[in-house]
Amino acid sequence: MSERSYDFLMPSVNFFGPGVIEKIGERAKMLGMKKPVIVTDKFLEGLKDGAVQQTLASLDEAGVDYVIYNGVEPNPKVRNIQEVKKLYEESGADSIITVGGGSAHDTGKGAGIILTNGDDITELAGIETLNNPLPPLIAVNTTAGTGSELTRHAVITNEETHLKFVVVSWRNIPLVSFNDPTLMLDVPASLTAATGMDAFVQAIEPYVSVDHNPITDSQCIEAIKLIEGSLREAVANGHNLEARTAMVEAEMLAGMAFNNANLGYVHAMAHQLGGQYDAPHGVCCALLLPYVEQYNLIADPQRFAELAEFMGENTDGLSTRDAAELSIKAMKQMSEDVGIPKSIKEIGAKPEDFRMMAENALKDGNAFSNPRKGTVDDLVKIFQAAYDAE
Repeated sequence: MSERSYDFLMPSVNFFGPGVIEKIGERAKMLGMKKPVIVTDKFLEGLKDGAVQQTLASLDEAGVDYVIYNGVEPNPKVRNIQEVKKLYEESGADSIITVGGGSAHDTGKGAGIILTNGDDITELAGIETLNNPLPPLIAVNTTAGTGSELTRHAVITNEETHLKFVVVSWRNIPLVSFNDPTLMLDVPASLTAATGMDAFVQAIEPYVSVDHNPITDSQCIEAIKLIEGSLREAVANGHNLEARTAMVEAEMLAGMAFNNANLGYVHAMAHQLGGQYDAPHGVCCALLLPYVEQYNLIADPQRFAELAEFMGENTDGLSTRDAAELSIKAMKQMSEDVGIPKSIKEIGAKPEDFRMMAENALKDGNAFSNPRKGTVDDLVKIFQAAYDAE
């Protein structure tokens, strides 16, 4: 019997399924929210009958006042969270409701962090650095990808240094999350692909992480199978509610898995690409995935062979090593099928930045759970392989 112990973290309440957005006003009232800041972006705010408008309608019906911050941008910056803090304090707000994908949730978490734990969030980068609870936080999710609506990770970009950093704490986990797949029916194909590939990576990395456990393994396996069976369909037909629902189930499972088993070099390196070139996070992850995992494969060929099976590859009669190689093939095929670029060159990556990014990646909080321990030179070679891809 194993003597290893581990904790398992997730929001205490998760609403899932078509139409659950209608419950947000009722839940906000139950939490004692009198004036939340709605953290979202201009595009979502402007959608008639979209997630923001449905959120506001539910809050109005429940008699909950609110103020709106619509300045969320991809790869949320330090300035964004400072803007939310200023609005929060000036408006007399008492809570936060994030509406959107990972960028909205990370912006809301970041604002909550500096409201209660000190104004300089860069000093709080790392794991369990927060001493005080955040203001009450609800997350309304609109993309099937990041898992940020139910995780302890807040990913912020320092716009001055172009460095993307992570604040990981159980205090960041929203009190309540909402995943209503009907809110995702109008998500464009490119965003569906990028966020879906983020979920795919977030199911794969915890499975091979040094911190995996039987609970997270089961979540990873089911998430991978759901993504294999639904991401292509969701990209091809954005109004396929069945595919959208399956992707929401998958991203929630992957989010719960990496919230507890952590990630690896794909995310550690993707944070550098995203911070340096302001590139979409999911695309960065997808571009790096096969090259990082090719490097990791010899650390645990058996688990990679299992991954190949979960992705639908026929491994009958193959050696463990040959079966493991099929997992890398399947990763590349998924990216190709949903229209991810071939090379990090296509998002503006420059070889002269590789060493600096490799050094920073090894300091990223996600690096420590990678199954194979690498050097700066190793990561430079991985960046180069992802650059040379054709």
